[in-house]
Amino acid sequence: MKPGKGLPIWTLPLAAGLGALVLVFVILLVLDSRPQPTSGEVVSSGRADIGGPFTLVDHTGATVTEADFEGRPMLIYFGFTYCPDICPFSLQVMAAALDQLPEAQRAEFQPVLITVDPERDTPGQLAQYVASDAFPENLTGLTGTPEQIEAVAEAYRVVYRRVLEEGAPEDAYTMDHTSLIYLMDRQGVFHSVYAHGTPPAQLAEGLQDFLEENPG
Repeated sequence: MKPGKGLPIWTLPLAAGLGALVLVFVILLVLDSRPQPTSGEVVSSGRADIGGPFTLVDHTGATVTEADFEGRPMLIYFGFTYCPDICPFSLQVMAAALDQLPEAQRAEFQPVLITVDPERDTPGQLAQYVASDAFPENLTGLTGTPEQIEAVAEAYRVVYRRVLEEGAPEDAYTMDHTSLIYLMDRQGVFHSVYAHGTPPAQLAEGLQDFLEENPG
């Protein structure tokens, strides 16, 4: 079930188990050799080894590449539509942060959801999901073949794995995955990453700082 319109973001859990949190800390260590940030902190870097070229399919069924987003800073989140808590929570945080910006600033950013569950997240499934009023306006959903998703996840240093409880039907699996919001600049170069649990106000402040430092 999709989150309803106006659902307070803080009604969703801050975490969905130790396994997911361990993956978050692993990715933060990979992103930067400095001490790992705790929930709500941000890692910033101009390093070019986070992100890169990709070819995926958007929620309308069109093939897209990173070039289709050039000129607009992207807010990228890796998740999946069957995620019960962490993914909708993170997307609502993104929406709440963008809502705190003036309309002109908000319109500069392109929010993106890249699935880590391409088997179930077809373009049609993504189209229904990204249309939720609880999520950022103009949220683009991206999927692809398992190989394409593996490649883009590797480029962004994202860790994910399928989890199936013992005795559960094969199609009842969930996904453990890193839960981070990546800010990419207008050329698709990594700028900063926000940890799970970052308050919307802190994210909004970071986005405003980015626009002041990188005017369009």
